[in-house]
Amino acid sequence: MTAPTTLEPIGARIRTVLHDHGRLNRPIEQIADDADLYQAGMNSHASVNVMLALESAFDVEFPDHMLKRSVFGSIASVQDALQSLIRT
Repeated sequence: MTAPTTLEPIGARIRTVLHDHGRLNRPIEQIADDADLYQAGMNSHASVNVMLALESAFDVEFPDHMLKRSVFGSIASVQDALQSLIRT
């Protein structure tokens, strides 16, 4: 996959980051937005890499209260978190 650009929809950019850093055990295209990313193979180390890559891709910083498993548990939850950070 190519590097995310600001012209891509937020969901596509998240999927690109997960493809590159999530260590998932199946193709990102086969993972539903509400599917559990940890059941799809992501571990705690990979979630840290995903978080750092998302911060870079979206030019945001996740505050301490968002640094929990549930925020990074699905594409939908990541998208919700990012949208709240982008709006502020």
